Amino acid sequence: MTFSRFEELRTRGTTMQDDVLADVAESELVTRRGTFRAVAFRDRVDGPEHLALTRGDPLGHEDVLVRVHSECLTGDVFGALRCECGAQLSSALDAIVAEGAGVVVYLRGHEGRGIGLVAKVRTHVLQDEGGFDTVDSATALGLPVDVRDFGPAARVLRHLGVASVRLLSNSSDKVHALAAHGVAVTARVPLLEPVDEHNVAYLTAKRDRLGHHLPHLDPVRP
Repeated sequence: MTFSRFEELRTRGTTMQDDVLADVAESELVTRRGTFRAVAFRDRVDGPEHLALTRGDPLGHEDVLVRVHSECLTGDVFGALRCECGAQLSSALDAIVAEGAGVVVYLRGHEGRGIGLVAKVRTHVLQDEGGFDTVDSATALGLPVDVRDFGPAARVLRHLGVASVRLLSNSSDKVHALAAHGVAVTARVPLLEPVDEHNVAYLTAKRDRLGHHLPHLDPVRP
């Protein structure tokens, strides 16, 4: 955090000692969607590296359009159709570009809702061969359903000077998690991706077991 940014946040009364990130590096990032500001950061010295992409200057702004995205290597990088993660990331970036301002916080270490890549692939076997859903396939392996920590997202948003957010998400739990970490969420903006035979079981479980708001699922049956 630069001295000038720290001072500006301090004078706004939004900075606490615990919010100072352990390590931060910033640069421009030119993408196919245009130019963003890339903010790579560690929330703590021994923690994973995360990335925030900003469009425009969110400092001191209210109701900033924000996506807090959990790492999903299979969906984000390889375009797996089992989940809608990659499509949601793409749609969130498109929405922020269309608005002209916003932030995507990409949280690493969140693979499989925090169980890791190897464990996530093992749950896929149970889903494909045993008919388990995304919740039961984790618990059948003795794993937790969700151990993600959204504290780093809250702290980088404060580092960026975001006053309040409109959260691009279908999950009320994510809204509550950010609020618990001191981020004011003024609205939840849906990210409803197309439903097909590859993702309908996963999306149905997210709606019925995890409380996600997915009204477009109703006409589709697994």
